[in-house]
Amino acid sequence: MLSAQSDVQVDAPEVRVTEWRLAPGSATGRHIHEMDYVIVPVTAGEMTIVAPSGERTKAQLAAGKSYFRKAGVEHDVLNETSSEIVFLEIELKP
Repeated sequence: MLSAQSDVQVDAPEVRVTEWRLAPGSATGRHIHEMDYVIVPVTAGEMTIVAPSGERTKAQLAAGKSYFRKAGVEHDVLNETSSEIVFLEIELKP
């Protein structure tokens, strides 16, 4: 599986903003979110979320429709579609 591409656009004391680009067949790699965060989809698409247990779920993204998650989320994010997925991850620093 290919690695997703990340570009940290802002890294300030209060917040970190990272642009993520998942080409078809790529993944972020398993990770734990250390901070509360907001995802802002730039493109519409469908991500596959893999939990630590191996359970797989699908997440639908709509361009510009943000969502919030609390710190502690652990998962891998895969793009199993034929289109690139792009989103901004805004981490809220304590």
